[in-house]
Amino acid sequence: MASDEQNDLGSGFRKAFKSFATSAIHVGQEPEQWKSMAVVPLISLSTTFKQHGPGNHAGFEYSRSGNPTRNCLEKAVAAIDGAKYCLALASGLAATLTITHMLKSGDGIVCMDDVYGGTNRYFQKVATELGLEVGFADCTQPEKLKAALKPNTKLVWIETPTNPTMKVVDIQVCSDLVHQHNKDTVVVVDNTFMSAYFQRPLALGADICMYSATKEDLYERLKFLQNALGAVPSPFDCYLCNRGLKTLHLRMEQHFKGLPSHPQHDVVKKQCTGCPGMITFYIKGKLEHACAFLNNLKLFAIAESLGGYESLAEHPAIMTHASVPEKEREVLGISDTLIRLSVGLEDADDLIEDLDQALNAAHPKQ
Repeated sequence: MASDEQNDLGSGFRKAFKSFATSAIHVGQEPEQWKSMAVVPLISLSTTFKQHGPGNHAGFEYSRSGNPTRNCLEKAVAAIDGAKYCLALASGLAATLTITHMLKSGDGIVCMDDVYGGTNRYFQKVATELGLEVGFADCTQPEKLKAALKPNTKLVWIETPTNPTMKVVDIQVCSDLVHQHNKDTVVVVDNTFMSAYFQRPLALGADICMYSATKEDLYERLKFLQNALGAVPSPFDCYLCNRGLKTLHLRMEQHFKGLPSHPQHDVVKKQCTGCPGMITFYIKGKLEHACAFLNNLKLFAIAESLGGYESLAEHPAIMTHASVPEKEREVLGISDTLIRLSVGLEDADDLIEDLDQALNAAHPKQ
């Protein structure tokens, strides 16, 4: 019988993860957990929970420490990511903050050089003020990652594909390299662009995938920090996220399989089951041409964020990565002509037509 480790020879990508949709729909959603036998998990808005006696509670004490609605989401996310545990936090940066709090002053962090602007800003302008030593390396080249590792390196932060230039890091190679250097160094993979539908970093050697931890000691440490720092999502946010998981597989299946011309296309095929709806490209000309293109889009909204049903377009150098120093942006290729698209679920022909007319507006045919 074919295993999940084998490639799907028809596409060249890894075989789709077994029972993804079933897990997303059913795990943690059991009606039997509610007296009402509700099929859709309830939104528990209570801040506090009655106890049978002092310290004798029914599983929940205070909503920051644990919430029934959040519990449903965490179980479902752990299942689709192939993890034992999951901790839901208020945002991606809340997850970054919480993970980083496992470290102490003097510890070192090595971060992929091309990452989300908020991650770069947090590491450079906040974490360093707390006494942490932060360095950056191009992890698409393992020898550069190896050279960046130091005796005090306790955390390696990988983002793949990277935001915004779509570089792809070989998670298995980098995880093995880091753990050979120090088995206790924690490897974190920001899986935002791919989602668990296309990529499972934990199965490739990573220790944490933004929201999931495989090791008991990591879970206990992060669970403590989740409660101690309090950066938790509201029950309604958990409900919405949980509801979105049920159709994630349908939305991801609408995306294309990527371009063979991508420098790390072979790595993508090795570690992923497909490609997401994120695209970046350089438009010919200068900043004025990039702005003209964006200003003339009709269906693509000029907005930050990604992964929604609606298509979005943005200018990283001005928007999501404006906090990255200009010289660093130049080295990373985040130029004035770089455009990032988050492709939604609209009809492909309509999106292509919109892009075509905007390109023509930016570069009128003579």
